[in-house]
Amino acid sequence: MAKIKIISGDITRFDGDAIVNAANESLLGGGGVDGAIHRAAGQELLRECITLGGCKTGEAKITRGYNLKAKYVIHTVGPVYYEYSEQRARELLENCYKNSLALARQNNCKSIAFPLISAGVYGYPKKEALHVALETIKEMSSDLDVTLILFDREAFSIAKEEFGEMVEE
Repeated sequence: MAKIKIISGDITRFDGDAIVNAANESLLGGGGVDGAIHRAAGQELLRECITLGGCKTGEAKITRGYNLKAKYVIHTVGPVYYEYSEQRARELLENCYKNSLALARQNNCKSIAFPLISAGVYGYPKKEALHVALETIKEMSSDLDVTLILFDREAFSIAKEEFGEMVEE
């Protein structure tokens, strides 16, 4: 039985099979976790991302991890919360997790780390984003070890309140 845990930290330091990048549609780097992953992985990541032709909201694409400890980076584009109805935003966010987990399986990953997708500059309310993430991961990840790595202190505080049994400090 795989396990799910929540920690506070820097996803670029995850030592496992794959990390998930909360990317923009271009896949060419940006701010937040996307920029941090691109900086840590090195220029080779950008070169590979250029060949992918972007990525639509809710979908996911995979690259090598290059200078990261993780073997792969799975890039997914979360919804900008206020551009969609609440229901549609939720469906797209669920798809980010589902498609990322499917790519991890297709590439024989046993461990994967996610950031809290869309809960930064894309404006998804942190508490709701945590619920969508963990409900979808629980439903879809029975064979994978999943770590939700939260860089944001407020999100980590909410996670402790809502999902204390999964939090590792």
